[in-house]
Order: sequence, then structure tokens, then C-alpha cells
Amino acid sequence: MNYNFVVNLLQKEEFALKKIGEVKTSDAKLFLIKLQQDGKGYSTVKTVRGVLRPAFKMAVDDDLLNKNPFGFELAGVVVNDSVTREAITRDQMKKFLKFVHDDNCYCKYYEVVYILFHTGMRISEFRGLTISDIDFEHHLINIDHQLQRSADMTLVIQETKTHAGTRKLPMTADVEQCFRAIIEDRPTPRIERMVDGRSGFLFLDKDCLPEVAMHWEHRFNHMVKRYNDIYRVQMPNITPHVCRHTYCSNQAKAGMNPKTLQYLMGHSDIGVTLNTYTHLGLEDAAEELRRMEEAEAARREQEKLAGKAKDSQKLFNAV
Repeated sequence: MNYNFVVNLLQKEEFALKKIGEVKTSDAKLFLIKLQQDGKGYSTVKTVRGVLRPAFKMAVDDDLLNKNPFGFELAGVVVNDSVTREAITRDQMKKFLKFVHDDNCYCKYYEVVYILFHTGMRISEFRGLTISDIDFEHHLINIDHQLQRSADMTLVIQETKTHAGTRKLPMTADVEQCFRAIIEDRPTPRIERMVDGRSGFLFLDKDCLPEVAMHWEHRFNHMVKRYNDIYRVQMPNITPHVCRHTYCSNQAKAGMNPKTLQYLMGHSDIGVTLNTYTHLGLEDAAEELRRMEEAEAARREQEKLAGKAKDSQKLFNAV
């Protein structure tokens, strides 16, 4: 779908008339800048670059070019004017999880909501998981594919969104417990359907086919609506991707190394990960300073106690 979109867009651009061997990095940058100046959004420009970069890499591999002209970081060329999907606060996350856990109707989805909030998986990665992808022995989640539905409504297994998306996620004890509960409660289907050679998907619909993103988008919408019908303080919109963004934000606030977080999130571009850190605000800064003050106070107290113990030991020796 992205490929056809880019082909149609290029047909209207003068850039497409250039011979591959003549395209320089400056030409590529100017082309993307022009697209944004013409009103194309950041996500569209990113999609164009995402199709052209591997195409030009093939030209490099075939010795038609010495260097990939689209091999630069996009963030340094065009302005990211896309609307950030807001993460919810840690307090909101706790309240929403408690609501889902205690609700008679939606408690059956608690484990999924918890996992999405505490792993940062894309919903396409989660819905593509099979029983064999959950490695309880080594406490890992193996992510090397995603489940998508094509334009003709056919279910297909695809590679992860980016090369960096192929990864192994460590499981905390809580996440592992959630996966055990999901597998234990999974009904044995009449027919174990296969999609591109894979079977044993964690969630199946009434036709024994793996559930798709639409199922979970609707469930999240219904859960948030029910929450807001009950409580005066309203919960903002929560989707599977908001869960992912919230996980990323929480890890950044906790001080996780950006490269580690990039791996866990499956981001191909460190700029996407670092963008999370730039959204930390005044409250986060105040909280970080408070933690540093508490740590410093604890250190001083420890030194004071150690000094007293040393003085006591000297007194004991003198006696």
C-alpha cells in the first residue's frame, strides 16, 4: 500500500525524472524538504523516505551508486510536525488498570491491558503472538513477525514494522503471570487455523481466526467509555498505541538508557526514542530533583551512621 502511494506521488514530482546514478544526498534532502513545503505531513515524508531508502540501497548493492543518498536521519532535515500520541500519567494508568481488573464485564481483558502497558509492544506484534513465542523457560517474548489484514480482508504474517522491531523482550514476573493466565484460559478451538505457516495464536474470534487490531481498538473504546460513565474525573482516550507510548514515557522518566529503550521499543531511529525524552515536563523535572535530593540525604545519613559506628569502635578499643 505504501509502495503504490509513493509511486503515484513520484509521478507528479520532477525528482522522479532524475537518473538513479545522478541522485546526490543534497538532491534527496531538497526533495523531502520540498514535499513538506508543499503541504505534505511529516508522516507522509517519512513514508516516502521509507520506500526510497531501501530502493536506493539496492542500487548501492548493485554498484550503481557509491553511497545511498537517502541514508541520512530524517529528523535533521524536515520538521516533525506530527501530533504526538499523548501518554497517560502513571496515576491514570494505575486507575484504569484497577478499573479493568475490578469490572465484571471487562476483567477478562485485564491481562492484555497490563501486558500492553508494561511491554510497549505494537498491537500488530501482540496479536501476532503464538503460544510458542512465549518462552517461559528464559522469560522472554520472541517478536519476529506481525499479524496484519490485507485490503481484501485476508490475514497475513509480515515481518516486523522495522528491522529493529525483531527483538526479544524480557518478561517481568507480572507480565509472565499474565501470559500464563491467557494461555490457561485460551479455549481449545475446533480447528487450529494456520496463517502463513503459524498457528496457536493467543486470541481467536468466533470463526477460530486470530483477532485483529479492530477488536482491541473497540474494546479499549468501550472500556474508556464505561470508566467515564462511572467516574467524575474523566479518563483521556486510551488505545493500544497509547499504552505503548505510556510504556516508553514511563521508562524514560525512570531514567532508562535511551539505547536500551530504543531496543525494547523496536525503534529503527534513535530520534523517535529521544523524542520521548524531550516531552518530559516541569513535573518530571521536579520529581527527578526530588529523587536526587532523597538519594543525597540518604547518602549523608549513611555516612553519618558509618562515622558514629567508627567512633564507637574507637571508644571500645580505648576501653
